[in-house]
Amino acid sequence: MYSIKPIPEFTAWFDALEDRQIKQRLSARMRKMSMGIFGDVKPVGEGVSEAREHFGAGWRLYFIQRGSVLIVMLAGGTKRTQDADINRAKKLAARLED
Repeated sequence: MYSIKPIPEFTAWFDALEDRQIKQRLSARMRKMSMGIFGDVKPVGEGVSEAREHFGAGWRLYFIQRGSVLIVMLAGGTKRTQDADINRAKKLAARLED
């Protein structure tokens, strides 16, 4: 089992999503991740990984893993905003190191 810890920036992004179905599907993905079922995940550099969801706009969740039990949710977005979202997630991850 993993603990999922969103940073405030992730929570603000998630809370701003207006579509209830999208929020439900992304919440379900995070629940699966907490059970160790990561699904379609790939590293994007600097310790940050991208969990890809293939529905709608191609949703992405960006996270880092701390130890064997903690996943820190950094950012989210869609395929269209992927490059900017990855850069933001890397900056947020680096800030956590400080």
